[in-house]
Amino acid sequence: MGHRKHSQPRRGSLAYLPRKRAGRLDGRVRTWPEDGGEPHIQAHAGFKAGCVQIVSIDDREHTPNHGKQLVSLGTVLATPPATAVGIRGYSRGHSGLNAEFDIYAKDIPKKISKYISIKSADDAQAKAENMLKRINKLFIVLAVTPEEAKTGQKTPYVFEAAVDGGSIEDQFKYATDLLGKQISVSRVFETGGEVDVAAITKGKGWQSVIKRYGAKHKQHKSRKSVKELGSLGPISPQYVMYTVPRAGQTGSHQRTEYNKRIMVMDNTDETKHKINPDGGYNHFGMVNGDYVIIKGSIPGTVRRMIKMRSPVRPKVKKVTKPNVLEVVIR
Repeated sequence: MGHRKHSQPRRGSLAYLPRKRAGRLDGRVRTWPEDGGEPHIQAHAGFKAGCVQIVSIDDREHTPNHGKQLVSLGTVLATPPATAVGIRGYSRGHSGLNAEFDIYAKDIPKKISKYISIKSADDAQAKAENMLKRINKLFIVLAVTPEEAKTGQKTPYVFEAAVDGGSIEDQFKYATDLLGKQISVSRVFETGGEVDVAAITKGKGWQSVIKRYGAKHKQHKSRKSVKELGSLGPISPQYVMYTVPRAGQTGSHQRTEYNKRIMVMDNTDETKHKINPDGGYNHFGMVNGDYVIIKGSIPGTVRRMIKMRSPVRPKVKKVTKPNVLEVVIR
């Protein structure tokens, strides 16, 4: 039997700190791009249903497979329309952004209003218009109901999506016109475009340093333990430093992945592709209504909410619609 290498973690294992469970099940978006143009919303949300295989023509230039058939992994997201329930304006101070005003729609569906508390004055819009000169960032408050995606959850997810493009006055007028209306994913993104996805990864509980950090097993003939590190650090300082890999919570972390391409954006009543397997996806069921297929994998387990944001570091300047030949159900 060959000699095993000394137990060491792989390089870059401390890229994420702290490694603890996320406080909530929907990913947070902390950064928003400034892409200009006409006023538009920069985020939407969906629910992970399952994976498929996408057969398409490779349209990436200067690659060996350009113009040839390419089979790639795709993730199906059920994207029910989001309801615009409010507007929030922020001003920039010494400690960051400060909320200045809130405006809420008058006619909010009962399935949303009974889960959130809204305190809005009758003259809130007039006061907000007078404060627009000191507003630096405008957000629209969206509510997505998992019940429409048939996930079994009734409590809606309420989050803020940035409004960008034009002046603050133009953004405010654009957001005011959307209050109380439903916003489909096709109004926010387009087929072939890129998005950043924020989600909470699968929870795996308490795991050893082998699974958590990728350390190697120790030699079983000369060590009492096999699934531990060979050393916990130097003799000085006389404590275990935070940089030393240890066992602990694995999974259920906030993660953001960049530049995920939208391959298909359609509705199950109008689509030319069959995306639902016989009997539905495992632990999800049938996808009904609007959906998107994103190239590659996405963090999170089935039924988990996935936030999609306009890319903060886009790679493609010109959006081209992909030539998808077939969607193969795995």
